[in-house]
Amino acid sequence: MGKMIELTASDGHKLAAYRADPAGKPRGGIVVIQEIFGVNSHIRSVADGYAADGYLAIAPAMFDRVQKNFEVGYTPDDMTRGRETRAKVTDDMALKDAEAAIKAASSAGKVGIVGYCWGGLLTWRASAKVSGLSAAVPYYGGGMTTPEESAISPKVPVLAHFGNNDHWIPLDTIEAFKKAHPEVEVHVYESGHGFNCDQRGSYNAEAAKLARERTLAFFAKHLT
Repeated sequence: MGKMIELTASDGHKLAAYRADPAGKPRGGIVVIQEIFGVNSHIRSVADGYAADGYLAIAPAMFDRVQKNFEVGYTPDDMTRGRETRAKVTDDMALKDAEAAIKAASSAGKVGIVGYCWGGLLTWRASAKVSGLSAAVPYYGGGMTTPEESAISPKVPVLAHFGNNDHWIPLDTIEAFKKAHPEVEVHVYESGHGFNCDQRGSYNAEAAKLARERTLAFFAKHLT
């Protein structure tokens, strides 16, 4: 359904992105922010899913500044490679590249952003620091429940998804985040980290289905 395109960030950096177009007139635009595994087959399928629901979906290659065409799976070695590559990407780089995707997606109307794991953290940061958004949905954003990240004040409506058995995001930090941000719609599922990804052992079909339904309703409310 989709194709690879090229985006240009505000500092002139050119990055690849996966673009999936809906069958008819788009209901809005959705930027899909990858995990540490690149714009792999899972992220492309997520973008395809949003396109099938009527949105222009764009998934920028957030590692292009440090390694072009980065794409791995979910083995322990893949995770090590992903973490090592992600460590080379600064917050400034990531937000500039997310902004480029948001601008491209704005051709479809209002824009929402959704991200998974590291992408969830970037989605949370973008909700406060990047212009052009109308809604943000972080999935199990690693680090976003720390006191430092929780101090961020989003400028757009936010819907956040977490798992109650996530060894990367302790439940007590999720509860603290909820208290710090009563304006954020937070849902906690009987699941672990990465529950949305059907290529990971932590995949939870029931949680993924419910979270996606809530996400689509949230985007329908704020983008259309």
